[in-house]
Amino acid sequence: MNSISGRLPNFISAGRLSYDGILGMFRPVVPEAAKKSFTMSYCHSEDRGVFANILLDKWFKRAFKEYGNAKRLMLLFLQALIPEREIVSIDYASEESTNQNPDGKSIRVDVECYDVNGQRFVVEVQQGEQHYFYDRAVFNSTFAVQRQLQEGIDSYRFQPVYFIGIMRFSLHEDSERFLYRYMLTEEESGEKMTDDLHYIFLEVPKCRLRQGSSLIEKIGYVLDNLSSLEEKPAELDGEIFDLLFLSANLSNFTPEDKIKYQNDVTTDRDIRNQIAFAQDKGYAQGIRQGREEGEAKGMEIGMEKGIAQGKVEIAKAMLSQGFAVSTIVELTGLTPEEVEALSKG
Repeated sequence: MNSISGRLPNFISAGRLSYDGILGMFRPVVPEAAKKSFTMSYCHSEDRGVFANILLDKWFKRAFKEYGNAKRLMLLFLQALIPEREIVSIDYASEESTNQNPDGKSIRVDVECYDVNGQRFVVEVQQGEQHYFYDRAVFNSTFAVQRQLQEGIDSYRFQPVYFIGIMRFSLHEDSERFLYRYMLTEEESGEKMTDDLHYIFLEVPKCRLRQGSSLIEKIGYVLDNLSSLEEKPAELDGEIFDLLFLSANLSNFTPEDKIKYQNDVTTDRDIRNQIAFAQDKGYAQGIRQGREEGEAKGMEIGMEKGIAQGKVEIAKAMLSQGFAVSTIVELTGLTPEEVEALSKG
C-alpha cells in the first residue's frame, strides 16, 4: 500500500496518468499479487500429506517440547541460532504461559526453556503481521526476567533472556535478509546497555534451499516448507533435520492427533483465505474511494479504511464461530480491546 501511494503523487502532478488510468493499472495487479503472495507464504496448496506443518501452534509445541526427542531438537535449534552462547543442555520452564500478576494482561508463549547456566529462551511462532509486534515481543520477554528475580535473586542481576520469533511473514519486505537480531544499545556509540536481553526474528518465508545456504537458513526453509515435501531432500544432512522430519511425519501421529491436525489445517486455511479476501476487498474499496475523493491522499486513506473494515468483518465472523480472542488478535492484527468491543456489539 505504501509503495503504491508513494508513487501516485508523482504521476498525478506530472499529468501522466488520470485516475481512470491508475485504476486500469491496479485492478488486475493488486489482487493477483496479494493472492500469489498469500498462497506461497501460507497455504502451501501443494501440501503432500506426508509431513505436518509444525508452525501451527499446538504442533510446534508437540515437535519442540512433547514428542520423542523434542528436547534434543530444541537444543540443536538453539545451538544453530545462538552459537556464541555454547548451550550444552536445556530444560523446559513450567510457567511459560502465565503472568505472575493475576490482575495483569494474560500472556502465552509457545515454548520457554533454560540451560544449565540459567539463560532463558522464549520461542514463539508468529502466524501473521499485527500491530505493535515488537512491543509484544518485549512485553512477553519481560516475564522471563521477572520470574528470575522472584526466584530469590538478591540483586537485579539476571541471566540472559533471548526472545526468538519464528515469523511466517516479513517485516522487512524490501530486504532479502531472513534473520534479524536486536539488543539494547546507546544510540550514538553503539555501547551495549546490557548483554542480557536479546531479540531474534527468523522470517522463514525468505529462507531458501540453495548452494551456500547457512544451517539456520536451511532450518527456516524446512520449517516453512515441511508440509509440501514428500521426503527429506538430500541436501539436508544432519541430526537436526532427521529429528525435524521425524517429528513432523504424519505416520507418527496417533489417529486422534491426525484428526486434530487436519482440523487445525482446515481452520488455518479458512482464516487465511478470509484475510486474503478482506485484503483484496480492502484494496478495491480503497481505490474506489480514492477515485471519488479525487486525490492521491484520498486513495491512501480509502485503502486503509477498506482493509481495516475487512479485518473487522473477519473478526465478527470468527467471534460468531467461537474463536478465542487471542486467536482473532493474532490473525487479524486487531487489538484485544477492539475484539472485545466487537463481541459486545
